[in-house]
Amino acid sequence: MMLSISQKKFVNSLKQKKFRTEHNSFIIEGVKMLEELLHSDYEVETIYATSLWINNNSGVDCIEISVKELNSISSLKTPNEVLAVVQQKEVQLIDLPSQLNIALDKIQDPGNFGTIIRTADWFGIQNIICSDNSVDVYNPKVLQATMGSFFRMNIIYTDLSKFLSENKELTVYGALLNGENVYQKELNSKGSILLMGNESKGISEELIPFITDKISIPKFGNAESLNVATATAIFCSEYKRV
Repeated sequence: MMLSISQKKFVNSLKQKKFRTEHNSFIIEGVKMLEELLHSDYEVETIYATSLWINNNSGVDCIEISVKELNSISSLKTPNEVLAVVQQKEVQLIDLPSQLNIALDKIQDPGNFGTIIRTADWFGIQNIICSDNSVDVYNPKVLQATMGSFFRMNIIYTDLSKFLSENKELTVYGALLNGENVYQKELNSKGSILLMGNESKGISEELIPFITDKISIPKFGNAESLNVATATAIFCSEYKRV
């Protein structure tokens, strides 16, 4: 079955946030991502796959397309056998008071966000709370960087000021340059939020009053700064030492 013009147009439209929102759908690509998708509770709308993928995944309902057709709808430089259109779903945060949660303030880089999601999954963190103006989690570059971890996470977008004001019982660790050395800080083992700021501007001024504990990663060399995803991983690792 050939890829129709309307199918091609629709899939390509989902590379833009406004159309993902309009259709309540998003796209994922690659063998690994499809495997994670099929083991998740997300609803699959359509799978477009090459004969190679179909031969290795008998019994999965999909539309067979050529490699050339896959290239025409893929976001990847090197398309990887299969692409799926997936239905977005309502996500709820779970067990906020019993674990570490991550809050992201105006994170803009898709690669950073995807890596943070993957890092959170590695450390068993289930909830990520994003400011409304952070990069869209359904951005194909974000999803690709998660390597499938996206499907195990609870990720919401909200007004962070309002969210933090409504959850004052939680300890809020803010990543700031003038914070206490995280390697010497006693971290709360339950009911806490790790607040990470924008890549270039840091945490917004209006969120500073909600921070109960300022933490930082000490500098030993000459690098000007740490990537926000790298910093998040270091903080998460220290937290798990508790």
